[in-house]
Amino acid sequence: MWEASEVELMATTGNNAAKAKYEQTVPAFYYRPTHTDCKMLREQWIRAKYERNEFEFIEKQEPYSAGYREGFLWKRGRDNGQFLSRKFILSEREGALKYFNKQDVSEARDPKALMKIETLNATFQPAKIGNPCGLQITYLKDNSTRNIFVYHSDAKEMVDWFNAIRAARFHYLQVAFPGASDEELVPKLTRNFMKEGFMEKTGPKHTEGFKKRWFTMDDRRLMYFKDPLDAYARGEVFIGSKENSYTVLSGLPSSTQGYHWSHGITIVTPDRKFLFACETEAEQRDWISAFQRVINRPMRPQEYAVEAHFKHKP
Repeated sequence: MWEASEVELMATTGNNAAKAKYEQTVPAFYYRPTHTDCKMLREQWIRAKYERNEFEFIEKQEPYSAGYREGFLWKRGRDNGQFLSRKFILSEREGALKYFNKQDVSEARDPKALMKIETLNATFQPAKIGNPCGLQITYLKDNSTRNIFVYHSDAKEMVDWFNAIRAARFHYLQVAFPGASDEELVPKLTRNFMKEGFMEKTGPKHTEGFKKRWFTMDDRRLMYFKDPLDAYARGEVFIGSKENSYTVLSGLPSSTQGYHWSHGITIVTPDRKFLFACETEAEQRDWISAFQRVINRPMRPQEYAVEAHFKHKP
């Protein structure tokens, strides 16, 4: 009979041998999914390793490691919500991702949008977009977040775009932070949102009625939208650290009126209080936990510059 420890050793040796073979040249920037990632991303990671042998032959990594990529993606229209085919070009040399409304780029003098690699982020959002390959791309324009929602019917194509964006970000950061190790840079390539969902909010005077809004917590930026698929946020709130007088409290001030949902949250900043209400106690708990994680983390030097921009926003 095999001892349990011997079986485990055999399995581990087999796994290590397979890993050495099938993952021998995985680029540092390539996203390795975890159990929390969407099904399509996990499936494509397995196919890339065992079907396509992408990490045994470097030439197979050309689609996402060449520093340039172009192709057509279905993009959601900002005003009518229709998905239309648009030409996208990612160029590390130009430091940007851009897309064109004209099918023939030679006819379109200017891109419809130019997204700098410096502020680019991409995160798979199949449920929100309503497509298993749905990708949300965000970037900053005039220090405000802009959203673009895209998909492709071919899952490999979409994952290649995602990793091409990560490669461009990786090479940008290597230049921006020449002393940094791969381990320091890789977590900065793309990020999933800390929390999303509906809450109610009121205005700065706290006398306006509460309105239901879709909230997205992207690191220290709390954004709110009328609809989850809006291109622009209605507003953004900077969430600093406790050392800088930011706190989160359960509940609302006793004088507060006009809310429909009873599970309140108060965020105190150096300038004002923001009042929110959640539909359930579980949602309230999750939001407070997300806010607390950010508030408990000391601010980095570059985050002070972001906070200053928020204070000067009209």
